[in-house]
Amino acid sequence: MTKRQEYKVLRTYEDFELREYLPCVIAEVKISAQYSTATSSAFSSLFNYISKGNKSSEKIAMTAPVITAQKEDSSESAGWYVSFVMPSGSTFGHLPHPNDSQVKLRELDTETCVAKSFRGRASEELSRKMVKDLRASASKANIALSEEIRICRFDPPFKPGFLQYNEIVIPAYLEVI
Repeated sequence: MTKRQEYKVLRTYEDFELREYLPCVIAEVKISAQYSTATSSAFSSLFNYISKGNKSSEKIAMTAPVITAQKEDSSESAGWYVSFVMPSGSTFGHLPHPNDSQVKLRELDTETCVAKSFRGRASEELSRKMVKDLRASASKANIALSEEIRICRFDPPFKPGFLQYNEIVIPAYLEVI
């Protein structure tokens, strides 16, 4: 079974979860493309990195999800960041450097996010609807969200669309009391 990015559920709401994602390292590629082609454009570079395409020729375990993120809301020209989460326990200093200069390693700190799961092929239309629904639900719960969106896919593209499991994840701003 493919390992998943680690998080703790802080609170469950009617149609989403408030989560604390644990620190991790990601390998990411920035792509200036439309959403429909961003993941497929970046996937081979990322897959090559974990399949010995690195300075140590080391194989790195595949994890889920594959994340397609946009840092600014709905700006096509801003591009997409496609990333793989490195296995739990990986540290930036102990991962081999990528052979492909497009692949960048980045450490992420502990982060609080809202997450909404859904089934179906994560098309641009369906993902946009899920983002809108999640933002509305978080607003009703008085949770302020960043402009960033993350479309997280857990299944291979050849799995029938209606069986695919996905999540929309958006970083949240919480006041510390």
